[in-house]
This record gives sequence, structure tokens and C-alpha cells, in this order.
Amino acid sequence: MKKLLFSIMMMLAAIPAFCQTDTNPLRVGVAGVTHDHLAGVVSRMKRGDLKIVGVWEANDTYRNNNSLTSQLDHDLFFKDLGEMLDKTKPEVVVAYGSILDHMRVVEACAPRHINVMVEKPLATTYQQAKRMAELARKYNIKLLTNYETTWYNTNREVKNIVESGSLGHINRINVYDGHEGPIELGCSKKFTDWLTDPVQNGGGAVIDFGCYGANLATWLMNGQKPTSVYAALQYNKPAIYPKVDDDATIVLEYPHTTVLIMASWCWPSSRKDMYVYGDKGYVYQRTPTQMETVINGQKTTDFTAPELKYPYNDSFYYLKAVLRGEVAIQPTDLSALENNLTVVQILDAAIKSAQTGKAVKL
Repeated sequence: MKKLLFSIMMMLAAIPAFCQTDTNPLRVGVAGVTHDHLAGVVSRMKRGDLKIVGVWEANDTYRNNNSLTSQLDHDLFFKDLGEMLDKTKPEVVVAYGSILDHMRVVEACAPRHINVMVEKPLATTYQQAKRMAELARKYNIKLLTNYETTWYNTNREVKNIVESGSLGHINRINVYDGHEGPIELGCSKKFTDWLTDPVQNGGGAVIDFGCYGANLATWLMNGQKPTSVYAALQYNKPAIYPKVDDDATIVLEYPHTTVLIMASWCWPSSRKDMYVYGDKGYVYQRTPTQMETVINGQKTTDFTAPELKYPYNDSFYYLKAVLRGEVAIQPTDLSALENNLTVVQILDAAIKSAQTGKAVKL
């Protein structure tokens, strides 16, 4: 019996840390309710791994009428961000307002030692992103950025294939992201009011969808920054989007690799797909689950990528695992602060390049 108990104890000790799940729900504060991605929070509220302890929204109309009002007590909604933080004491605040508001959230949370996760991208400008990073490091908080594509089975499998060396040297990455346009797609007015504003969002399609390609490229290039950024922005639908671009082409040049990011509100249908080319083959990430490869002349089509494992299969599972110390976030990770500082630097350079017509050196 003693030998059996000893064997069981040794087996339990060998289980990876991320399997030893902390059952206490994550105490979450919500900052802003105007982002349509807020639906992702609502859909997870009954899972048991998170608990909404407070909601901040400055706009009276939106604070009293959003997808959380029917799910939470009225006393949990606040007009003042500082009051919400001090009274509810969340472990982490998730930001669902404009990209411009991200800095305001970090400025309030960091001195209170409250972690933050924002929806992509991290900030509207590189100057803001650096200030946010400075605060996060000074007060030792986690500052994560959430992208839908982080949780795609296929993107992780692309990374695995690249790291295996099967494709040889990676010489080109083409990333396609976007849809018909947020207004055409039926996004809410409270969302598109700031999404189509050059100050609150930082730009149009170049920010909204250019960030995906910059994030994935930085990850696949192991954190390396491009040597130069060139971009062309188009204004194809000025009657709908008079203030911002609706189509962006961004070229990232590395010493031996070119990345082409095509971000648009003018695609005939929604897409988030990517080609990665090497001198031995290529991989095409077609959907979140389906992909194809050609390696040494051997083609595999309609390949289903392996499912991601907990906690890497969900933004809030991952957030909780990071904050509870179950996993360590690496600088090159898709959600990491360092990766996303580079993302905003790339987007900043892309906008400057489009304005001058010249490549911007990093």
C-alpha cells in the first residue's frame, strides 16, 4: 500500500502545472462596454472560471443598457473608473472600450497593482504603447493583448511546422485579414462610432486588421523586428468611412524574409488566413481548424489542425493561468507585452509610410 501511495504521489507531482487548475474564479472588472467583442465575456460568465465584480462605463446610456446589465446587479456598474477599482478590487480588468481608452485603463490599474487585458491592438500610437509598458513594468502588473487568431488551432500548428524546419528557410509570409466593413457587417453604432474615428481607434483597417498580421509575423519571426515598413492606405468608401482608411497593404522587410499584410474592410467576405512559404514548401492556414501543406513536393489538403489544449485554447483560460502562475508568458507570445509593443511600432510606421510614400526604417 505504501508503495502504491508513493507511486501515486510521484505521478501527481509529474503532472504539468497547468493541469493543477485553481478552482477559485478570476475576479474580473470590465472597463468599457462599447466593443462588440464584449459578447465574449457574456458567453463565458456561466463557466465558473471568472466572476465579473464591477463594470465601468462613462457613457450613461451605454452603462445602463448593454449586454451585461441583465446579468449583473445594478450596484456593480460605475460611472467612475477609480471608484469601480477601489470598491470591487478586481484581480484583472479587461478593456472593452475604444483603443484610445486602453491607456486610461492602464493608468488607473497599474498603480493599484491590477492586471489588464485589452482587446487588440495594445494602443493607438507607439508613444502610448511605450507609456503603458512603462507603467506595467514599474508596478509589476501583467498587460496582455487579446486577438481572436491567438486561439486558432491552425496558427499554432503553423508555428509548430515552422519550428520543425520542414519548410526550410522562411522567405515569405502573406497574411490576409478583414471583412466587408464593420458598418456593412452590422456592427453596433456604439462600436463603429469609435472604430471609424482616427483618434479613438488610431486609424481604420490599418489598425483594426493590420494588427493581426503584425502580431503573427512578430511571433513567427521569434520577436525580431523588421528592418523597414512600407505601407499604402486606400480610401475606397469615403461615403461610409470619411475619416479613416478602409484598405491597407503593409510590407515588412526582414534581412531574409518579406511579410505582406493585407488588411481590409473591402473584402467580399470575412477572412483571417495566412500563407507561410519556405524554400522546401509552404503551409496555408485556411480557417481556424483547416489548413494545407506542401512539403518537398508532397501536398496535404484539408488537413485538420490538432485542437489546442487548456489553457491555450481560450483567452480567459489563458489569462487566469498566467495570473495564477500556472503558465509563464514569454516575450514572443502572441498576447505578450513585448510582442505587442512591436505590433504598435509596426502600425505606427505603416501610417507614417503611407503619409510620406516612403519606407520607414525601424
